[in-house]
Amino acid sequence: MAALLLAVFLLVGAGAATGIAWDPFPSGAPAPAAAPATGAPASARPSAAKPAGGDQGAAKGGATPPPATRGQEDTGGPRPADALPFDLPGPAALRSGEAGRKLVFAHYFTPYPLSLDNASADSDYYTRNYLDPGGENGKHQRYGGLLRDRPLPVPPKAGDWEYANLRQEVRTARDAGIDGFTLDLLSLSGKNWERARRLMEAAHAADPAFKIMLMPDMTALDTDDPAVLAGAVATLAASPAAHRLADGRLVLSPFKAEQKDPAWWGRVIDTLRTRHGIRTALVPLFLDFDAHAEAFAPISYGFSEWGSRSYAGQEGATADVRRARELGGIWMQPVSVQDARPNQGIYDEAGNTATLRSTWTHAIEDGADWVQLTTWNDYSEGSQFAPSLHNGYAYLDLTSYYLTRFKTGAWPRIVRDTLYLTARTQFADTGPTGAQSQLMSLRKGSAAARDTVEVLSFLTAPGTVRTAVGRTAREYAAPAGLHAELLPLGPGISSARLVRDGRATAEVELPYPADRTVPVQDLQYYAATSGRAG
Repeated sequence: MAALLLAVFLLVGAGAATGIAWDPFPSGAPAPAAAPATGAPASARPSAAKPAGGDQGAAKGGATPPPATRGQEDTGGPRPADALPFDLPGPAALRSGEAGRKLVFAHYFTPYPLSLDNASADSDYYTRNYLDPGGENGKHQRYGGLLRDRPLPVPPKAGDWEYANLRQEVRTARDAGIDGFTLDLLSLSGKNWERARRLMEAAHAADPAFKIMLMPDMTALDTDDPAVLAGAVATLAASPAAHRLADGRLVLSPFKAEQKDPAWWGRVIDTLRTRHGIRTALVPLFLDFDAHAEAFAPISYGFSEWGSRSYAGQEGATADVRRARELGGIWMQPVSVQDARPNQGIYDEAGNTATLRSTWTHAIEDGADWVQLTTWNDYSEGSQFAPSLHNGYAYLDLTSYYLTRFKTGAWPRIVRDTLYLTARTQFADTGPTGAQSQLMSLRKGSAAARDTVEVLSFLTAPGTVRTAVGRTAREYAAPAGLHAELLPLGPGISSARLVRDGRATAEVELPYPADRTVPVQDLQYYAATSGRAG
């Protein structure tokens, strides 16, 4: 088993979140705008939805990699009762009263559903063409392959498997306490558009209270006609899943809203009202909030931005919330895990879980009205919260903890000892030995690169944590409550065990070893939790 895991890591887990979201099933989707350059602002996001044009057969020019699973698959079943360090309130409690006014959305990216072809994980499109550097006829070889992670594999399903998988994603988000998805609208035709329409249907069928906030992606959509966009929005707004305010206004939150000026958006809003009978609450999401907020204020219900993906880049969040209030709007705070994009040659230093904890802390302490998790499933950025092959449910489970505090106003009581372990599988300065020629460098504004293993402990009482990083063993006294302990990264597998009164009460192992010799660059943090087997 250890040999298989090492082989999977060498071929799969080593580095290419891309800045372009490819669709293996093209059907007229528009070409994207240019991706931001390496020196782009910290908030910049890649353009989206360029069709790949590749077939679905075996990859030419690259050997088929071994199975991508690590002994896990996502069956869509309910969360185990003991998976979390606390007891998560049920959906009804999180959606009512004051908790129901604090909304949490996750950014849904249509190119990466649970499955692209309903095949088993050892031979599906993700494994053959997205995780293999030689996949899709070698078009991603220069940066080591398209993806470094993938959705947690799901077993093939009979019948309408795409619809069933979308319903499963909704249930997974709902069970974590998430109120809805912000739906990235990459195109107005083709596969991404059809998947967006089906997600609206699946959301209402899986949970009528789960909402979809429409987010036209202005880096990808190729229309300059406000009436065309208004018509597409009206089509999706006909679904009962479309997110509306209590007064019935449809919430529209365009990504990179500043791509069009306020007058253009005013025409979209007016067309929705006069031609389609839809009143709108505009919540523009900016890449540069400071530069555009005042101009958009007269037509906006609230504001948001994409945000920094490094824990060192969060100092401006407090001022952003204050500025939104001064302009009379609500604020939707971005919360993120990490970001690594070999396709663009850039990454942010996330500091293990430091970015996740920092962005959530700002959302809580600065008084944000809504939160957007950026992202649910954009594997081309390595920014996913959704259950994935290399992270399992770890980041989603951690989010449930902070989400509960954000919505209820009280930190949940820790009732189960739980350990979370995060580390990279290579050192930040490691040069790959394979054919990858484009390497990542830190994005401007990021924290400095570091090589660390983090043990994040949630303890009911103080205890001793014994760790192993390769052959190096240590132990330390951990306090009750939440505590983060950093250890130097070393070659080999990392693990941690909590010992109290001579008995181990929680233990976790990250089954992907760190190595100094790797075929491709992979600067994402991998994660594991003692709360879930596998």
